Amino acid sequence: MPEAGGHPDGRPSKYARLINAAQAEAVIKVAVAHPCDDVSLHGAIEGARLRLIEPILVGPVARIRSVASQAGLDLGGLEIVDAEHSHASATKAVELVTTGRVEALMKGSLHTDELMGAVVSRQAGIRTARRISHCFVMDVPKHPTALIITDAAVNIAPTLDDKVDIVQNAIDLAHALGLESVRVAILSAMETVNAKVPSTIEAAALCKMADRGQITGALLDGPLALDNAISPEAAAIKRIASPVAGRANVLVVPDLEAGNMLAKSLSFLAHADAAGIVLGARVPIILTSRADTLLTRLASCAVAVLVAAARRKSAAAAIS
Repeated sequence: MPEAGGHPDGRPSKYARLINAAQAEAVIKVAVAHPCDDVSLHGAIEGARLRLIEPILVGPVARIRSVASQAGLDLGGLEIVDAEHSHASATKAVELVTTGRVEALMKGSLHTDELMGAVVSRQAGIRTARRISHCFVMDVPKHPTALIITDAAVNIAPTLDDKVDIVQNAIDLAHALGLESVRVAILSAMETVNAKVPSTIEAAALCKMADRGQITGALLDGPLALDNAISPEAAAIKRIASPVAGRANVLVVPDLEAGNMLAKSLSFLAHADAAGIVLGARVPIILTSRADTLLTRLASCAVAVLVAAARRKSAAAAIS
């Protein structure tokens, strides 16, 4: 098993700073929905061992204990809330949020749509006025900084209004992670506004919204193609003069298909790690994939800890 912040191949990880920063914050209680395989259960237990989270396991008690026994995992007195199946696990995990017992949710071995269905339920969900969106925090080999990519998992074809919240969620996340300068690239297939390509029109509108204070906390530029968003050389060749071009640390994609392909291309072709978090609900949601490494799961936990800490500090500042 890799040490926290290190890769199995010994490559240094950009996640080390995230995990170290999270360990300096208060441990958060997390409802883990249906951790009924060794991968999701191991991630929750290791997150507890590293003093990131205090997991409350929600699912069939006998099945969870059986998985732990077969995998040689010590539940160590962790609380288990019994739920008969995956849908019930999602519902009961969300209930732990509404009763104030936990500060975050974590996806176990159930399907994403099962968990998110409980989150967005009109009767018992935990939506807010903000649009719910997903962010990947990606550690890409040879790229100097971590990249936040949004939205590659929740919003299929977001409208311009949706994208305002998607961008703001990502900016707030970047600040929670400690980024001093947040530089947002609104991606398209080109860097010029073209009426035949709707994503370029929306990119220009989002940038004007930022100019007018409708989006705050970051520098925005777009439309930008991927190359001139992250490569100073590509931006220079295209003669794009911008504090964002070539230096973006947040990438906003046109739609879920583009984001999913971008993130998976980086993961499977460039061997990037992708920590996942869902924002815009009452609590951060740790959204992991069955293909995630243990390090990536721990990084996702660390991101949730930092988001929860930022929310506590913001609430305290508002009161004072």
